[in-house]
Amino acid sequence: MTDIKTIDLPKLNNGAHYEFMKVVSDRFATETVLSTNAAAKKAIEALAAAVKEEDRCLVISQKSLITDDIKVADDKRDNIFRGLRKSIKGLTDAPVADVAQAAKELQQCLVDYRIDPAMQLDRETGLLHNFIADLETKYAAQVTKLGLTLFVAPLKEANAKVEQFIVDRTTAQSAVAAGELRQARLATDAAYRHLVKFVNALAMVSGTTDYDALAKFLNEHIDRYKHEVLPKKKKGGKKPSDGDKPGDGKKPGDGGKTPDGKKPGGDAAKPGDGGDGKDKPSDGKDKPGGKGQGDATVTPKE
Repeated sequence: MTDIKTIDLPKLNNGAHYEFMKVVSDRFATETVLSTNAAAKKAIEALAAAVKEEDRCLVISQKSLITDDIKVADDKRDNIFRGLRKSIKGLTDAPVADVAQAAKELQQCLVDYRIDPAMQLDRETGLLHNFIADLETKYAAQVTKLGLTLFVAPLKEANAKVEQFIVDRTTAQSAVAAGELRQARLATDAAYRHLVKFVNALAMVSGTTDYDALAKFLNEHIDRYKHEVLPKKKKGGKKPSDGDKPGDGKKPGDGGKTPDGKKPGGDAAKPGDGGDGKDKPSDGKDKPGGKGQGDATVTPKE
């Protein structure tokens, strides 16, 4: 009999967690012998449902389906803007003076806004919002004179659509950010652990090798994740500051020996020693060459 090993599931990142569970769920689904047990079959189905829900939450957290709609709307908006920009530039060379002047004024407005269809989506949307507002108010006469109203209204509509899609995507993603994906992971973990305990118990009670192939596959899968996916533990050991150092009661080069109490020149006490073996007033305080100089402060690695 082979038991299925344990694994620290909370330490897996979202993508790795889902992939781990998907492989496990797919393997359980192929276990025909195990599925003959009604309780086991129910547990397998519960895990599959939990993995499916986790996948749904993961997709939303990584990329909302609305992103595709945003791209389509953004492309349409950019094409309209490019057409407007090209028309304005072309009319700056118009042979009619007032037309050319109106075009030059709009061209200057374009230069001031410096709108680039390749810029960040939200930034472009905001700049276009203000640019269109200027075309409808401050430069309304120039737009009418140049016959550019056929661009302005569609551009405004396209920009509003992009803006709404951005809001919708943020709303969808905020649901996941609020904890939906985390709850889905916890549910998957619970379903997985229940199934593993059930299989281990079933294998022990049955006394057969019917579940050994499944256990060996899962253990290999678990070992690979432990070695290749889970974050490695930091190695222990002494820090650079560990061990004997000046200021710990030992002097550099004294080899850790205890002084024999004798001073060079005999046993006679020097003036100021007091001769009574009591601590001197300055003992216990930092001395030059002691704590402030001999000790090196080492910041432990995180």
